[in-house]
Amino acid sequence: MSAPIQAYGCFARTLLNPPSSRLGQIALSALVAGSMSACGGGGNGSYAAPASAPVAQAPVAPATPAEPAPTPAPAATHKVSGTVNGLLGTGLVLQNNAGDDLAVAANGSFSFANALGGGSSYAVTIKSQSRILTRVCAVSNGSGIVADEPVTNVEVNCAAPVARFAYAVNFGSNNLFPYTVDVNTGALGSVAGPMVGTGYSPTSVAVDPTGRFVYVANRDSNNLSAYTIDVGTGVLSPMAVPTVASGDSPYSIAVDPTGRFAYVANRDSNNVSAYTIDATTGALSPAAVPTVPAGDMPYFIALDPMGRFAYVANAGSNNVSAYTIDATTGALSPAAAPTVPSGYLPFSIAVDPTGRFVYVANVYSDSVSAYTIDADTGALNPMAVPTIGAGSYPESVTVDPTGRFAYVANAISDNVSAYTIDASTGALSPMATPTVAARDAPSSVTVDPTGRFAYVTNFASKDVSAYAIDANTGALNPMAVSTVATGGISPQSLALSR
Repeated sequence: MSAPIQAYGCFARTLLNPPSSRLGQIALSALVAGSMSACGGGGNGSYAAPASAPVAQAPVAPATPAEPAPTPAPAATHKVSGTVNGLLGTGLVLQNNAGDDLAVAANGSFSFANALGGGSSYAVTIKSQSRILTRVCAVSNGSGIVADEPVTNVEVNCAAPVARFAYAVNFGSNNLFPYTVDVNTGALGSVAGPMVGTGYSPTSVAVDPTGRFVYVANRDSNNLSAYTIDVGTGVLSPMAVPTVASGDSPYSIAVDPTGRFAYVANRDSNNVSAYTIDATTGALSPAAVPTVPAGDMPYFIALDPMGRFAYVANAGSNNVSAYTIDATTGALSPAAAPTVPSGYLPFSIAVDPTGRFVYVANVYSDSVSAYTIDADTGALNPMAVPTIGAGSYPESVTVDPTGRFAYVANAISDNVSAYTIDASTGALSPMATPTVAARDAPSSVTVDPTGRFAYVTNFASKDVSAYAIDANTGALNPMAVSTVATGGISPQSLALSR
């Protein structure tokens, strides 16, 4: 019968007639072993299955690279800026958030260098004030949170501080009378302190622009008295060195707007004395150049509002001396045009707050001389209309701090002449009400730093007349309490202090 068919992995054999002989079986065994070896079989009677054919894989598309994340836009930042008004001089430095210092030298717009992100806080402050101490700068709208737009509404306003005290020198009783000033009404009251003594025949009083020191020119003792002011009460105390020598018959004293120098017109020595002021104590020391010549009988000295020029009215030579001021040392030097003619017996001089015009009261010609100032040299040039009439014996002239009005105290006609000032030319024109009555022998007129009030010392009636100033017209209107006593004899002049 047929032999069974067996499969051995990679080969198949049909055993038809298995050999019966011993030799044939051996041969068959060898054949099977060889075949198994050729198919990778082992000698242990087992057989490996043939390897499966590889399965074809579908091609895989390469992965698309991921889109890079967009770079975030930088956070928006905004500048902090604003405007400055009323500034005089240099030295003003602003800060934002106690840093980012910004020096400001002129009125107009400003902007801090560092921009701030939305949601950041800002705080604008003043690091240092201008060197011109007659004005104080303050910040409004100065702090907040930066939104999504620039900050543009910060305001820095510079203005003269209100007067709180007044001091009148009494020529005939050798003393100085202190007053309080009502900041709302301008009314004068008594300081809670006594009068203080001066030298002989005090003629002029000046207060430094910080409101800490008072100086008096004593005509007949040829010296200056110096006092400190209690800034809370206005009470005066003589300085540690209470007097300093001057020239002969010092008649007028002025302090420069930086508070560093003082100048005195010496009537009988025909010169001007110059002093430095100690910033801490207020003590006066003769300057490196202690005196400079003036004209004959210099009665009065005035300085321009920036402290660059000085002008002296020379009553004996009927002219005005002009000087430049060294900004570092305070030394006076004659201007390029050292003198200019005036009327007869020029007694008082005033510089307008813009520093462009000068006015001189001429006692014997009952007039006021008017000049323009050369901005570069300080030289004076008579205006197109060089003089205008005043009352009888005009002893004092002053200009209000807005530069719109001028006032003259007329000693014999017992009144005050009032003028408007042309803003372009400086020309004087009498007001609609050209004069207002004073008391007896008005000797000086002083306007407060805000331009709201005026005070006139009356030499013969021993008192002070007080007026409110109409802000639109400049007209003088007597206050409710129109006069106050000076507590002494023959008040010659008055100065105000903040």
